[in-house]
Amino acid sequence: MQPQSRIYVAGHRGLVGSAIYRQLQQQGYTNVITATRQELDLRDELAVRRWFDQQQPEYVFLAAAKVGGILANATYPVDFLQDNLQIQTNVIAHSFRTGVKKLLFLGSSCIYPKFAPQPIKEEYLLTGALEPTNQWYAVAKIAGIKLCQAYRQQYGWSAICAMPTNLYGPGDNFDLQTSHVLPALIRKFHEAKVQGQPQVTVWGTGTPRREFLYVDDLADACIFLMQHYDDPEIINVGTGEDLSIKELAALVQKIVGYQGEIVYDTSKPDGTPRKLLDISRLQALGWQAQTPLALGIEKTYEWYLAHAQGCTKA
Repeated sequence: MQPQSRIYVAGHRGLVGSAIYRQLQQQGYTNVITATRQELDLRDELAVRRWFDQQQPEYVFLAAAKVGGILANATYPVDFLQDNLQIQTNVIAHSFRTGVKKLLFLGSSCIYPKFAPQPIKEEYLLTGALEPTNQWYAVAKIAGIKLCQAYRQQYGWSAICAMPTNLYGPGDNFDLQTSHVLPALIRKFHEAKVQGQPQVTVWGTGTPRREFLYVDDLADACIFLMQHYDDPEIINVGTGEDLSIKELAALVQKIVGYQGEIVYDTSKPDGTPRKLLDISRLQALGWQAQTPLALGIEKTYEWYLAHAQGCTKA
């Protein structure tokens, strides 16, 4: 992949896609192609066919997907299964058809078996039952991985699959109904600080352990993999470190500057006790995450203060 190569970032307005777009620009790639949802509905096979015929990208980062939390998955199972199947099948098929040299498909650590051994190795995929709350999304993503592997097996085409851990960073979703734990904590502590609330309630016991990767580090890893990885096996992308939700909450509280008390609602579910990726395969290639968690949270909080809709300034 050269600085002048035609590179398509599918989903460039999402958390991951926007980070990949930023990183490509920062690293000197001058011919990055994008299309908004209004310009190109990736679920529309004919529209995708025409777009690829016109644009002729050489490299594709497939970061477009329908994503959401537990409530969204439970409410719209058809959308999570069908939309993602359509998006990835159309992009992968027409990338191959029009001669794309290499495609990177993004999976997710949440599609591993619910009770996978820790840390989670790549070979644990499909060795156990899925997490029921996001099974529709997981089945679609697994189908995308298998489609990439099928194209490689049948045609020798370079399609690779990365499996990122929990992500956070600029452009994150801070809606308390649909967001993940880290952006939700940022918003909760900020609003409690602004409103002078004496305490903040966190769901569960605080004992589950989670791994968090700054999204710009993931973007850097994706570009690195596009340059240095060309195997059929999926590859994990993470930090190799985790912390408890209780430790995370204390860290976010300190960064936001909230002085009140943290209360844990133990009537609420904890979820999986631990979810940590084994990143030895990626480390062996020579890549390591660069952003410490505290610094990443500081940057994310700064972005939230500057951009989040409805955010009340202190």
